[in-house]
Amino acid sequence: MVVFKTVPPGFYLKSRPKRYRASDAPYAVGGNKGMVLARLPREYPLTPQQRKVKEVAKACGLHKGMSKSELMRAMKECIPQHF
Repeated sequence: MVVFKTVPPGFYLKSRPKRYRASDAPYAVGGNKGMVLARLPREYPLTPQQRKVKEVAKACGLHKGMSKSELMRAMKECIPQHF
């Protein structure tokens, strides 16, 4: 067992699976206590198509949580200009 006073850069503490019992199982399974030191996910390179969509979304002001009417307006007016 290793004890860390601080978490090294590029890592984070991840909790272990909780104990659970399936509806058809005679006893509970899982449930290891403690934490696990896990690596942070790395950034993957974008494909050319993903890069283009990201640029267009930024130029047209598309964002998560925008209303359907705003999205439809952007799709009709702004997005065709960039393709």
